[in-house]
Amino acid sequence: MKITLLQTDPRWCAPAENRAAVAALAPQKGETDLLVLPEMFSTGFVTDPAGAAETDGGSLRFLRELAAERGYAVAGSVSVQADGAFRNRFYFVTPDGTETHYDKHHLFTYSGEHLRYKAGEERVVVEYAGFRILLQVCYDLRFPVFARNRLVDGRADYDMILYVASWPASRIAAWDTLLRARAIENLCYVAAVNRVGADPGNTYPGHSVLIGPRGDILSVCKENAVDSVTTEVSLPVLQEFRTAFPALKDADRQ
Repeated sequence: MKITLLQTDPRWCAPAENRAAVAALAPQKGETDLLVLPEMFSTGFVTDPAGAAETDGGSLRFLRELAAERGYAVAGSVSVQADGAFRNRFYFVTPDGTETHYDKHHLFTYSGEHLRYKAGEERVVVEYAGFRILLQVCYDLRFPVFARNRLVDGRADYDMILYVASWPASRIAAWDTLLRARAIENLCYVAAVNRVGADPGNTYPGHSVLIGPRGDILSVCKENAVDSVTTEVSLPVLQEFRTAFPALKDADRQ
C-alpha cells in the first residue's frame, strides 16, 4: 500500500481556503492508496471551537469527494459540533464513500482542550487495503497503554498507527522520540503527519514521518515547509518480521 503524508500550513479558521489548498496539493489518481492530513486540517488547532467548529459537515463532504474523485482513502481530523458537543474528530474516508471516525480520547488539558471538547471513549481500528489501522490524534501519542497492540486470538489487532497532529516546535523532540517508540513496542508501521507554520499560540515544524516496525525511518517530510512524501509499505514484510521476532506474545496483559 502506498501512503502519502501531506504536511500543510492551515490558515487560521478558514476551512474553504484550507480545503482548496489540500485539493491542490493532494496526489492525483493512481499515485497513492492513502492520503493523511494533519490534525484540524481545515481550521488549525482551535481550542475555543465556538464559531469555528464545523456544523455543516463541509470537510467530511470534501474528504468524500476527494476520495471518490481520486480513488484513494483520505484521513484527517476536523473540529466539529456533533451529538450536542464539540469533538476533535478524526475521519477516515474510503473511495466508495465509507466513513469511519475516531473522537480524540486524550484531550490536551495544557491548552484547555478538555474544557470545550468532549473526549471520545472508543479506540478505533479501521480496515483498508488489507491493513488494520489504529486512528490516533496528537496528544494520544503520549499514552502508550491506550495504543497498545492487543493480541486477539493470538493475532495483533492492528498493523499500522496513524497519528495526525498540531505538535509545536517547543516539544518536537518528544514527538520524534515517541513515534519511534510506538512503532518499536507495537511491532507496527507508524504514519504521522504534523502541520507546519504558526497559529496565534504556537509554531509548528512538521517532522511528518513514516516509521517501520524496527523503528527505522522510511520517509520524512521537509522541516518547516509545506511538503508531501509517498512511501510504499508491505504487509508481508511486517508479518515476516513479527513471525521472526514475536515480542507481542510476551507483552503484559491488562
